Amino acid sequence: MKICIYGAGAIGGWLGVALAQAGERLNVVARGATLEALQTSGLQLVRQGGVVTRVPVNAVEDPAALGPQDVVTVAVKAPALAAVAERIGPLLGPDTVVLTAMNGVPWWFLDGGFGGPLAGRRLSAIDPDGRIAAAIPGHHVIGGVVHASCSLDGPGVVRHHFGNGLIVGEPSGEPTERVQRLADLLQRGGIDARVSPQIQKDVWYKLWGNMTVNPISALTGATTDRILADDLLRGFISAVMLEARTVGERIGVPIAEMPEDRHAVTRKLGAFKTSMLQDVEAGRPVELDALVSAVRELAEGVGLATPFTDALLGLARVQARGLGLY
Repeated sequence: MKICIYGAGAIGGWLGVALAQAGERLNVVARGATLEALQTSGLQLVRQGGVVTRVPVNAVEDPAALGPQDVVTVAVKAPALAAVAERIGPLLGPDTVVLTAMNGVPWWFLDGGFGGPLAGRRLSAIDPDGRIAAAIPGHHVIGGVVHASCSLDGPGVVRHHFGNGLIVGEPSGEPTERVQRLADLLQRGGIDARVSPQIQKDVWYKLWGNMTVNPISALTGATTDRILADDLLRGFISAVMLEARTVGERIGVPIAEMPEDRHAVTRKLGAFKTSMLQDVEAGRPVELDALVSAVRELAEGVGLATPFTDALLGLARVQARGLGLY
């Protein structure tokens, strides 16, 4: 198979190593220091205990040098997606599968007949001019929800912290041969992959947990244990989550749990820095639109007021704009 990773960051690198270990030759689109490192030393994954796995890759800067692929994994942060969409065309043939492994609400979220009264609508918070959907048509997409924590030690060097899960699914919910084939491939590479009958539900459930803690960690500089230990802040988080829970009910992804149930899950992970806090500290653009703005837009679409979500978004974007990250 011709397999390409577009975005060899922490999650893209983790997936790339798995695909290479499944026996597939791996192509990577990268640039700058990452491109140089991949061409010189390959892609490296450091697991717990210091075990290093190194796999060779064919790394290029120009996607046109690779041509159409069987599978393209897009694992970039949401603010970088528009730039990827502009350059991804040469990688897409008629039957190319594009696996998205990203945080937050994706551009294809309301595709496949999903979304109740909002089905088929374009989310302006994610794809304001429709360019992403035009560049990566929905029939190519298989959605992915990552349940793993990874970071970069340096260009081309990924450190795996915990979790090894990836949920994949067709936006339509159909149990197609291609989605099962992709899950099987990932499993051969050592990832705990499973097929979801409704990938939007998995996207929403993960979002329900990180749409609050991520921006609050960026605002406060605090790890998740400190955030949830404060009663007032935890109460505010719960209020935002209850608003999002109601939005989910309106669009077809109800959540049976209450916020405190999800807080208990987060507490078990211990003290860790969210990806958004890591982005702020590194001076990288933040994913506010995919995590928070999209929820507010969905709420407006179904006629729900979200004062707590509005407050969170306002606080976070003022801070991010002040830092030049939004």
